[in-house]
Amino acid sequence: MSEADAVRIARENVDAWTAGDWDRLRAALAADVVYDEIGSQRRLVGVDGFVQSYQAWKRAGPDGKGTVTRALASGDTVLIEVTWTATQTGPMETPKGPIPPSGKQWNLRGAQVITVKDGRIKELRQYFDMLTILQQIGAAPR
Repeated sequence: MSEADAVRIARENVDAWTAGDWDRLRAALAADVVYDEIGSQRRLVGVDGFVQSYQAWKRAGPDGKGTVTRALASGDTVLIEVTWTATQTGPMETPKGPIPPSGKQWNLRGAQVITVKDGRIKELRQYFDMLTILQQIGAAPR
């Protein structure tokens, strides 16, 4: 697989989330995909958990958009920088319970380190600052 192909496959998770296209997301993932969301300290194994996590973020911010601002690949490993924006018009799920809709927007940069194998996302480590999101929606002091 070329590095350009690896980048294209890696970007599918961002584009599918933006579109709310869960079939597209499922198609991009290996059956035993590992999703490690560093900002929330959540680690999931398998397609269903991964998709459910992305669906929960989309429920919190239905107008959400991910914009890939940079992508680099080396072999089967891809690094993408993403700017995530959304307006929190739905509840945000947290380990301590849902945060009610605030009507406020979050806008932050993050990075994903993605391993691609056999044309699918095998592992995705997502880095972002959860405190920034909570501050922007008014759920944590600035």
